[in-house]
Amino acid sequence: MSIVLCLLSTQDIAGTSAAPTLTQDQIRELIRRAADNDLQNDKKQRDYTYVERQEMRKLNGKGEVKSTETETSEVLDIYGEQVQKLVAKNDKPLSDKDAKKEDEKIQKLIDKRRNESDSDRQKRLAKEAKEREEGREFVREIADAYNFTFEGIEKLEGRDNYVIGAEPKPGYKPVHKDANILPKVRFKVWIDRDDVQMKKLDVQVIDTISWGLVVARLHKGTRVVVENTRVNNEVWLQQRAAVKVDARLALLKDYNVEVDVTDRDYKKFRTDTKIVPIADGGASEPKP
Repeated sequence: MSIVLCLLSTQDIAGTSAAPTLTQDQIRELIRRAADNDLQNDKKQRDYTYVERQEMRKLNGKGEVKSTETETSEVLDIYGEQVQKLVAKNDKPLSDKDAKKEDEKIQKLIDKRRNESDSDRQKRLAKEAKEREEGREFVREIADAYNFTFEGIEKLEGRDNYVIGAEPKPGYKPVHKDANILPKVRFKVWIDRDDVQMKKLDVQVIDTISWGLVVARLHKGTRVVVENTRVNNEVWLQQRAAVKVDARLALLKDYNVEVDVTDRDYKKFRTDTKIVPIADGGASEPKP
């Protein structure tokens, strides 16, 4: 029986009184399929605008909050490139002066892309495609770098999810250039049973991760939790991300921060939506 058929039969079992289970091979195939689907989500996300709010809390040595800052941005797609337009700081609208600077930033990018030569555009798109493919290869390598544990079925927002725990595989030798971090990270993932999409991801750093000799170190205990949601019955997009970072830069400055990111108000562009230069009346509002 093929792995895909095994997965389908497991879904049928999940609806009966028998306890469902997944083998290591089935889990790896599930991880790969979810990774491929996430790549498609990345492409479809470019058809959407949305609002993103970031809250950063700086902590002291005791883990107490020293200060809190927030930024709210509109995320726009301009000539195939996602751009953040800052609209509020600390939940207060920007001053007229700062809002004008943001408009000028967007206008500058519009002018740059509008005047881009065909050859430069092809080079830029080819570079972006290469980066996406490298990211895809990295994510797919995760399926080979871990030992997995099937922890059961859990409902999130009314939908069944496979819950899978992952521990670094002892002695694994990374292949991808960025995969050397994998032996120092464990994670748990919730994968939507029907859509084979990542609903939730909880990542924990279990050993110090270093970049360069003295450039940066990410310490044990750093944690990232990402939650996605189904939008328009066609794509899964980020709903929330929570990051707790314990890091040191250049062996001199420690960073102990918590960051919460919320994404909302996803609106899809229609095929006739156009970017209008500010000089001609401002960037058009996307049509939902």
